Amino acid sequence: MTFDVVLLLVAGFLGGVLNSLAGGGSFITFPALLFVGVPPIMANATNTFSSLAGYLSGAFAFRHELKAHKKELTIIIGASLLGGSLGAWLLLIAPEALFQEAIPWLLLFATVLFIFGSKINKWVSSLSGKHKYASQFGAVLLFLVLLLVCTYGGFFNAGLGIIGLSYLALAGHTNINAMNGLKLVISSSVSLIAIILFIYNDAIAWFEGFVVLVGTLIGGYMSAHISKQISAKHMRTFVIAISCAITGYFFISTYL
Repeated sequence: MTFDVVLLLVAGFLGGVLNSLAGGGSFITFPALLFVGVPPIMANATNTFSSLAGYLSGAFAFRHELKAHKKELTIIIGASLLGGSLGAWLLLIAPEALFQEAIPWLLLFATVLFIFGSKINKWVSSLSGKHKYASQFGAVLLFLVLLLVCTYGGFFNAGLGIIGLSYLALAGHTNINAMNGLKLVISSSVSLIAIILFIYNDAIAWFEGFVVLVGTLIGGYMSAHISKQISAKHMRTFVIAISCAITGYFFISTYL
C-alpha cells in the first residue's frame, strides 16, 4: 500500500508538472492507476477526476481573456456538457475487456496528437482561412465537430486539449491566450459532467484518485520553479519518449 501511494503521488506530481509545462500528464497518471490495480474503465474515470482541478484552475487563470467570448462560451459549454455526458456513457457501457483492448489504440491516437498537434493546428488554421464558416450549414458543422471532440473527451481524456485547440483553430480563433482559455473551459466542462456520471455509477477509485490529485496540485504549483530549470522543449521531448514507450508497452502486453 505504501509503495502504491508513493507511486501515485509521484505520478500525480509528474503529471501536474507536465500538464502545466508541456501537456501529456495523462500518459503518466493513467498507466500508474492501472499499475496499482485499478480496473481499466475505473482508472480512466479516476484519471478524469484527478485532472479536473488543473483544468478549473487553468480556466480561472484565463478569465480575463474569456470575457470577450461570453456568447461563444454558452455554445461551447452546452456542447461540452452534451458530448462529455455521451462519451462518459459510452465508456460506462463498454465491456471491460473491449476497453482494455482499445487502450493501446487510444494511447496511440493521443500520442500522435501530442507529437503532431502543432502541425495539425496549423493545417486546420489554413483551412479556416480558406473557408469561412459563415453559413448556417457551416455553423452546424462546427457544432458537430465540437460535439465529437467533447464525446472523445468524455470517453478518454488524454489528448482532449490538443483536439480542442484544433477545433478552435477551425472555428477561426487566432489569439493563443483566448484559445487556451476556451480549451480549458471545454476540458473543465467535459470532465465535470463525465465525473458526475462516473460518481453516479460508482466508477471512481476515490482513494487512488485523491492521491493522484494531491500530486497533481503539488506538481502544478511547482511547475513555475521547474520551468526555470528545464526548458519546455526538453519537457516535450520527455513526454514524447514516455508516451511512445508506454503505448508500445500496452500494445505488447495486450496483443502478444
